[in-house]
Amino acid sequence: MGCREIKLRSFDKQRDTAMVEDLEKKCEVGPRERPFIYMDTMGDPMCRIRNSPEYKMLVAELENELVGVIRGSIKIVTCSSLEDKAKVGYVLGLRVSPLHRRKGIGLSLVKRLEEWFDANCVDYAYMATEKDNEASLKLFMDNLGFVKFRSPTILVNPVSHHVLHISSSVKITRVKVEQSENLYRRFMSRVEFFPHDIDRVLQNRLSLGTWVAYPQGESWDGFDPNRCIPSSWAMLSVWNSGDLFKLRVANVPLACIVCTKIMSLIARAVPFLKLPDLPDVFSAFGFYFIYGVHGEGPQTGVLLHSLCRFVHNLATNCKDCKVIVVEVGGLDGLRHHIPHWEFISCTEDFWCIKPLRNRNNTQFNWSETPPPRALFVDPREV
Repeated sequence: MGCREIKLRSFDKQRDTAMVEDLEKKCEVGPRERPFIYMDTMGDPMCRIRNSPEYKMLVAELENELVGVIRGSIKIVTCSSLEDKAKVGYVLGLRVSPLHRRKGIGLSLVKRLEEWFDANCVDYAYMATEKDNEASLKLFMDNLGFVKFRSPTILVNPVSHHVLHISSSVKITRVKVEQSENLYRRFMSRVEFFPHDIDRVLQNRLSLGTWVAYPQGESWDGFDPNRCIPSSWAMLSVWNSGDLFKLRVANVPLACIVCTKIMSLIARAVPFLKLPDLPDVFSAFGFYFIYGVHGEGPQTGVLLHSLCRFVHNLATNCKDCKVIVVEVGGLDGLRHHIPHWEFISCTEDFWCIKPLRNRNNTQFNWSETPPPRALFVDPREV
């Protein structure tokens, strides 16, 4: 059977939901010889794109069998320090049935999605993958013309049952949505991938809030550009990804599961020992995603560290939240002040990009620019 028999069409919720979930169970993320992460979309295969301004999901069908799926979203973002804007299309969630790989199905799905991007005047298409995912890199870079673009760092920190101490020298304040938008547009509008619709991100029900930290004793009025702000300050926002989908670590040796359970029981029984509290990631769990990380002044690192501890304490009130995830630019010095466990973090995520059209007939090509220090990672695309 050749690829000419494959039918590509838009996702139909009533018709395709169960088949997509079955397909994604077959396409586990990771090889069988080591643990891998399985994503449970909780009955909504479009959950990872549903909060984007524009989105589309395609499926590949062969004789009434679903053999492939892909998702895409469109938004307007900042693409240079001069606040130039670009319309970008994000490619994610590409899956092809193991029994039907190497037949060009993945290639056909991406090309069809690019046609949708082109019809909506998208300037650049981009995607993210693991640097050792050879099949994905071969498809996008060798066959589709994508190039390596950015290498963000993904930092993961487990949520323990203990409330962490926050220094009394740090003042943490929650800011209103309108004030948060003002701060982000004032201080991060020139950061790469800053979303033009930041107001919609902050107003989303999954965004739990924005907090700022500054030295105790100083006043905060960072919302008024004509008034002084503290000598040092930091801010971040929190997104509850666990309300969209759940994760589970599978293919783990039984000894690891037993060890984790025992360590957790001991940590709860004798908290004064301050043993590391290993999260139970072997059953379905959610996570908080920290986004919009920014700070200024000599004490920024200390303040950001306190903010992250505050988010950890916030997460202890959520039964399903087992880890906190942050993704920042690979060159961003703030990453050194974000608590995380090295062995479950990723020091080099792999982003690829492809120009789709000549923006306003200019010579500017975003894909050829050097990586900046900071990067705005949209929580809607996690």
